[in-house]
Amino acid sequence: MQTQDYQELTEGLAKITFLGSSKAFYNPVQEFNRDLTVTVLRQFVSDRLEEAKNLKELSNGNGEEEPASKRKRVELKVFKKDEPIRILDALSASGLRALRFAKEVPNVGYICANDFSDNAVASINRNVKVNGVENIVTSNFGDAVEVMMAHRGIDKRFHAVDLDPYGSPSLFLDSAVQAVSDEGLLMITCTDMASLCGNTPEACYNKYNAIPLKHKCCHEGALRILLRCIDSHANRYGRYIEPLLSVSIDFYIRVFVKIHTGQIHAKDSVTKLGHVLHCTGCQSLSTQPIVKKTVDGNSRKFTPSVFKPDIFEGNNGKCRHCGSSVHITGPMYLAPMHNEEFVKKLIQRLNSTPNEQKLGTHRRLLGTLSVISEELHDVPFYYELPEFFHVLKSPVLRVVDFRSAVLNAGYRCSISHANAKSIKTDAPLDFIWDIVRTHAKQCNITSLPENLPGHVILSKENSHTINFTYNSKAISKSQQEGMLRFQDNKGKNWGPKEKAKGSVNSIYAGFQAEEYMKKEREGLKE
Repeated sequence: MQTQDYQELTEGLAKITFLGSSKAFYNPVQEFNRDLTVTVLRQFVSDRLEEAKNLKELSNGNGEEEPASKRKRVELKVFKKDEPIRILDALSASGLRALRFAKEVPNVGYICANDFSDNAVASINRNVKVNGVENIVTSNFGDAVEVMMAHRGIDKRFHAVDLDPYGSPSLFLDSAVQAVSDEGLLMITCTDMASLCGNTPEACYNKYNAIPLKHKCCHEGALRILLRCIDSHANRYGRYIEPLLSVSIDFYIRVFVKIHTGQIHAKDSVTKLGHVLHCTGCQSLSTQPIVKKTVDGNSRKFTPSVFKPDIFEGNNGKCRHCGSSVHITGPMYLAPMHNEEFVKKLIQRLNSTPNEQKLGTHRRLLGTLSVISEELHDVPFYYELPEFFHVLKSPVLRVVDFRSAVLNAGYRCSISHANAKSIKTDAPLDFIWDIVRTHAKQCNITSLPENLPGHVILSKENSHTINFTYNSKAISKSQQEGMLRFQDNKGKNWGPKEKAKGSVNSIYAGFQAEEYMKKEREGLKE
C-alpha cells in the first residue's frame, strides 16, 4: 500500500494515520478519557516540579548548617522530582495516547508505547514519525505484564503507567503496582461494567476478589471495588495507594492513583475497607468496616471490627426499615476516592487555560471536575432520588425541596458525578425516610398493600420534624453557573468499539506470551 493511501486524523496536538475507515480503531467518545488523562499528567508534572523547587529553597536556605549527608539526600530528592518523567503506555494500539503525552505534557523524557500486536507496533512507528517525536516515544512489541515486570527494579520504574485495556485490567494490576516509581502515577480504565455493577457477581469475584453492589449507585461501587483491588496488590509489596481522582464516565470507569511505599501505612489499608449491606426491598445501604485500629502512644493495634450494622432489625436478619432481605457485598474501598486539593488544582488549571489551548472536551472536563469537587468525599455511596419515592409509590419530590429539607436539619448533601439524579448525604436513613414519608402523605398516599416494602415504611410515624423551606445552598455552584455537568452520550458513537481483529486475547497474558509470539512468528493461528 502506498503512503498516499493513508488518511490522517487529528486529536489534540497529535496526528494518527490509518488505512480505510477510522471506525476500525478510533472511538471519539474516548477523547474525554484522553483529555482528562493529559490534564491529570500536566498537574502531576507541575506538582513534581513545585516540590523540587521547594526542596531547592530548603537546601539553599540551610546552607552549611546542615550535615553534608543530609544536604546530599535533599539534592537527590530534588533531582528525582526535577528529572523528566518516564511513561509507559502499556496497551498502546495506534499510539494516540502516547503521542498526545509526548506533545501535550511538559517535562516528559521517555514514553514506551507497548502493544502485543505487530500491526499496532507498525502503526505506532508510523505515527511517531508523522508527529516527529522519535526522541521521546519508543515502540515496543511485547506482553504488557512482561514489560512491567522487567521494570520492577527501583531504577527502572516508570513515573506514570497507563492501562486502558479492552475489558478488565485485573490481569495487569499486580505487575503495574510494581512498575510504578515511589509517588508515581497509575492510571487505569475498566470497561467490564457488567461484572463490576452486579450482573455477574461470580465474574467480579474472579477478577477483583469482591462481590459487586447491584444498586443505583453501582458505578461508585465499581470504582471502590477497583480501588480496593489495586491497593490489595500494592500492599503485598509494602506499598499503598493514594486516590487522586476516580471517575465514572460514559460506559467505563477510570482511576488515577499515586503509589507510595511504606509498610506502616500499607498496614493501614485494611482500615479503609468494609462490606456494604444492601436491602433488596427499599434499597437502603449500610457499611460495615472490616478492621479497626487502636492507637495508644507508640502502640498500634489492629482488631476485627464488631458487627454493628444499622440496617438490621433485631436478630432476624431483615431490614429494619421495610423488613426485606439484606445482601452482603464487598469488600470495597470506603475511604475518599478523590484528593480534594488535587481536584481543585485541575479546575484552576482548566480555568486559566487560554481559549486557543483548550482541549476538545474542555467544557465537559470543567463541569465533571466541578461536580466532583462539590461531592461529599467522606460519605461513601449515593442514592438515586426517585427510587426512594418509588418504594412508597409516591410522586417524586423536587430535588431542591429534598436538599432543602436535609440542609435545614443541619446535615450535608450533594450529588455525585456518576448520576444526574443522585443524592449523597450524611443524614441518617431514618431521617431520609421521614422526608419521603412526609411527602407521600402530603400526596394523599396513606396505605400500600402489605406485600410491598413501602407498606412497613409508610405505616411508621416520623421521628424528625421535616422543614421543606427553601435553602439557598440547595442549588450547587456548578448548577447555578450552568456548567456541562452531565452529558447525554447515547448516539451514533456510543459505547466501546469492537475488539480489534487480530488482537491478542487476555488468555495469552503473562506466562503464555512467549508461546504465542513463537506461533505468530511461525505464521500459525489459534
